[in-house]
Amino acid sequence: MESTDPTTPRSPEQVARQITQLRRTIARDILGQDNLIEDLIVAALAQGHVLIEGAPGLGKTRLVRAFAAATDLSFGRIQFTPDLMPADITGSSVYLEHEARFEFRPGPVFTHVLLADEINRATPKTQSALLEAMQEQAVTASGESLPLPNPFLVLATQNPIEMEGTYPLPEAQLDRFLFKLQVPRPDTQTLVTILEATTGVSEEEAGPVVTQSELQALQDRLRAVPIARAGLEYAARLVEGSHTLEHVRLGASPRGAQALVLAAKGYAMVAGRPHVEFDDIQRAVHPALRHRILPTFEAEVEGTSIDQLLHTLIERTPQVVG
Repeated sequence: MESTDPTTPRSPEQVARQITQLRRTIARDILGQDNLIEDLIVAALAQGHVLIEGAPGLGKTRLVRAFAAATDLSFGRIQFTPDLMPADITGSSVYLEHEARFEFRPGPVFTHVLLADEINRATPKTQSALLEAMQEQAVTASGESLPLPNPFLVLATQNPIEMEGTYPLPEAQLDRFLFKLQVPRPDTQTLVTILEATTGVSEEEAGPVVTQSELQALQDRLRAVPIARAGLEYAARLVEGSHTLEHVRLGASPRGAQALVLAAKGYAMVAGRPHVEFDDIQRAVHPALRHRILPTFEAEVEGTSIDQLLHTLIERTPQVVG
């Protein structure tokens, strides 16, 4: 019988089966998005924040809620608007007159899974408050640093088609996201399946399949997944190559290389492999780097997408030198 104690050493196959169970549970609510669900799980295992981009109505919010429910993590949501203030995220100190003292009232950021909905609608000042929380996993209030719950994951959404009234995220904040995921539109058959599932009798919601302690154990295990020096060198060459790629004016930072390695370890875990392979690193290139490179004006005029540039990067970067 397989042990349920998260501290018990388990084989890569057993870990992969647990992750598969988590993926299938989320997929009950999010139909036809298997790759998206897997990418989100890998980012969570790597303790990374995720920027989710997609048109309205594609299930971005539902995906985040389903993940929080399946992992038994507390869930909070902030609807970002231009009038949102930093204190609306972090919380504020309230003066208690009868006690003659100030008391800090925590904001919605004090949760395990924070949905930052339409994050690019907030002002840069408000975005910077979330930036500190993402980077430091803490909030500063009245000169005191207050730790956030562990794990702490920001899953932010943004709409790519509405530019009016938005404040594009600065490169410094984009770089804090481990992944940028894009939600594709469903094909006809998938849409029919969605209609069958959502316009009939509602099914009973599934309970959590991974506890908080089990998720933390999986996060610790990811760090221990071995990767050969050749794999580290390949990740470094990919990041270096992003700076010399045609039609790119700004390449990925060293944090991009860290994201490649951590994500590759996650993909190896999902597949039940005991170590990272070159294919795992390649799988991580698009979600880990698409928000970390800036195309030139010529690329935008010619209609060359960032994903096309990253495909070229993979083709031109040798796995082994010499």
